Amino acid sequence: MISILLALAVAQTAGQATGHTSGLAPAQAGPLDIRADRLQRCIALVQTDPAAARAEAARWRIAGGRFAARECAGLAFAAEKAWPAAAGEFEEAARAAQLAKNAGAATYWAQAGNAWLAAADPAKARVALDSALTAGTLTGLPLGEAQLDHARALVATGDLESARTDIDLALTNAADDPLAWLLSATLARREGNPARAKKDIGEALRRSADDASVQLEAGNIAALAGDEDGARAAWGQAARLAPDTPVGRSAVTALKQFDGQASAPRPRAPIGR
Repeated sequence: MISILLALAVAQTAGQATGHTSGLAPAQAGPLDIRADRLQRCIALVQTDPAAARAEAARWRIAGGRFAARECAGLAFAAEKAWPAAAGEFEEAARAAQLAKNAGAATYWAQAGNAWLAAADPAKARVALDSALTAGTLTGLPLGEAQLDHARALVATGDLESARTDIDLALTNAADDPLAWLLSATLARREGNPARAKKDIGEALRRSADDASVQLEAGNIAALAGDEDGARAAWGQAARLAPDTPVGRSAVTALKQFDGQASAPRPRAPIGR
């Protein structure tokens, strides 16, 4: 999650430095350069000392940092995994940017949505991401990531049909993100579309074979197809990659169905996946 938030912040900073925040007309170069430089320093500090970054954000806000200072605070809270606090800061940044008629508000809404997903609150994530997407100012990878997060929120709230639309859009705008292919494969499996699931998990594996979540889902899809060897191999790899995580434990549980069996029956995906 924090990597996505930082990527959005870096893109936002680059836009501010050139005076082109998502198509916004350039303002005076001096203040823009100063704000972008201070945000870059905050981003660097977030990765080494989040508490110091929060303190810097507070000083900056008092000095008139407005939405950029709020974003700095949000990134610092995210680095500390204080997700509701991070989401709140990003939402305040978005509102302040909207009042200033700054098109970067959409990026802050997208960051808020990502943070609400990390906080396991998909309903609030959906509201924030609706604001990000309806603004119409996101393009390229930031747009794809927002579409992907919106799809995740829809899946979590049970709207699989709408989620498929968003994921397909995300695969166009964020095609290099293995998470997009993983979620598409998982959704295809849940939709009862094994051909699409197999194709998309192959794309995820091509991009991120060392991700335990990708390997777990590859095992699930192999199990759906009755491919015992494929399921064993993928679940085994997931267990090796992340032994002390929920993903790794799910893989171990799935593998137990083969214990003591010379020839296992049709493998089953882990419950709840």
